[in-house]
Amino acid sequence: MFDEVLFRKDPRGYAIDLVEQGMVSPAYLLEACLSYMSTDSVRDMLDSNELSPRFDEDYQDEFDEFDDDRQPDEAQEWADFDPDC
Repeated sequence: MFDEVLFRKDPRGYAIDLVEQGMVSPAYLLEACLSYMSTDSVRDMLDSNELSPRFDEDYQDEFDEFDDDRQPDEAQEWADFDPDC
């Protein structure tokens, strides 16, 4: 039932086997993985697999008008501070 050799040599394969053999559901394994991982690890995993918002064309279109840091440039800051400048 539990393959101790596979668990030691290839824990990822072992986890996939648990799902394929019906020992756990894919949703359960996903929740276990996400609960174990740090927030940064989850964010990095999503980004590495092109599942983060930055790979969504609609998301990109929405922010095209902003700089990467989404901050106003110096001229905009001065205009907001003193419109006569």
